[in-house]
Amino acid sequence: MDEPAGLRERKKERTRNLIAQEALRLFREKGFDEVSVVEVAAAAEVSKATLFRYFPTKEDLVLHRFADHLGEAARVVRERPAGLTPTVALRDHFLAGLAARDPITGLNDQPQVLSFQDLVYRTPSLHIGMRLRYTGQDIDALADALPAVSGGSNPPIVRRLAAAHLIAVQQELGQENWRTITSGRTADEAYGDAVTAAKGAYGQLMRGLDAG
Repeated sequence: MDEPAGLRERKKERTRNLIAQEALRLFREKGFDEVSVVEVAAAAEVSKATLFRYFPTKEDLVLHRFADHLGEAARVVRERPAGLTPTVALRDHFLAGLAARDPITGLNDQPQVLSFQDLVYRTPSLHIGMRLRYTGQDIDALADALPAVSGGSNPPIVRRLAAAHLIAVQQELGQENWRTITSGRTADEAYGDAVTAAKGAYGQLMRGLDAG
């Protein structure tokens, strides 16, 4: 008898989570470049073919965790209160993330979060993969959300350049916060400086780059 669809999906999700957990454990222990896909599959007790059905590339074993944040900037812009500009909405969203110690802001000193960020930022293929794959999608989504800024009159290239700047600010602030935490400061100790840096970075975009 065939299994109910819901049960099959739950089994698939458990298998996917197990593969991802074993991959992350091995990558943390040995380094991303030192672990083969075959080794990950063996640790998760699945075949290499099964692993690739869930994660098409080795990098996906790590980078899939960023998928939850895909399109987040576009959503913030679309759902912003009336009268709030996109830049202010994204600044306020980032500041709220800092206050909540959201890992995506880089201001989080929990060991598990730090080890994951260390893995991504210190492994060139993962860092580049994150930027190429997820950054491009975020820029596309945000650019599509920006026409409402001026009634749809902004040319596509202007919207895309604006989106690229806004996404870059978020990413660079996050990476700088990670550097601060890895230097030995706690998230609480670094919070004030992180807020100041975020306000300054978004403020520069609001004023225009030439305004300094």
